[in-house]
Amino acid sequence: MIQLAPSILSADFSRLAEGVGMIERGGAHLIHVDVMDGHFVPNISFGSTVMKSLNGKTKMPYDVHLMIEDPDKYLEDFVTDQTEYITVHQEACIHLNRTVQHIRSLGVKAGVALNPATPLCVLDYILEDVDMVLIMSVNPGFGGQKFIPYTLEKIRKLRSMLNEAGLSTDIQVDGGISAANVRDVLDAGANVIVAGSAVFKNDAAANTREFLEIFSQYQER
Repeated sequence: MIQLAPSILSADFSRLAEGVGMIERGGAHLIHVDVMDGHFVPNISFGSTVMKSLNGKTKMPYDVHLMIEDPDKYLEDFVTDQTEYITVHQEACIHLNRTVQHIRSLGVKAGVALNPATPLCVLDYILEDVDMVLIMSVNPGFGGQKFIPYTLEKIRKLRSMLNEAGLSTDIQVDGGISAANVRDVLDAGANVIVAGSAVFKNDAAANTREFLEIFSQYQER
């Protein structure tokens, strides 16, 4: 199943619940929650309080992406009845296996994110323990960046690795994805698509439906 996870980093924060309601009406599958600390990435976004302010206002699961140093200190803060994934960056974790097991012990699916220049080989001894791998197709820290083309080959190689290992691990891609290039990302092997400005600009519900129509056409091929 191909899923759309709109990033609320690109939403209008003065009307956040309304924006989330629009993507929910459009049929989005997950709420992508981009958390930045100003240390691991050169920007500060928001913390768990903002995410939890949506509790009771949406039924969509939270897909938490922690772009922060020492994420183990904060994992529990992002666990709610709606939290489906918590993803941490390999580059930010001293003991990645321990962090992944910590996430799973909280009853949440564990994801590992890789920056564009981080090689796939860092997953060699952890791949069987994760539920999702997030391939960053921009350098993390800011929304609205341009998609980095070489990450397509990285997605292809990861899908091949998973197939060879007999794993059904999700591949999420985040950064610079639009209706114009999402087919290339799907062709490469991704099945969870993060989109921020491409969804929340203008009519978020209509933009969400446009992505889902592309997904439907792709799956019917």
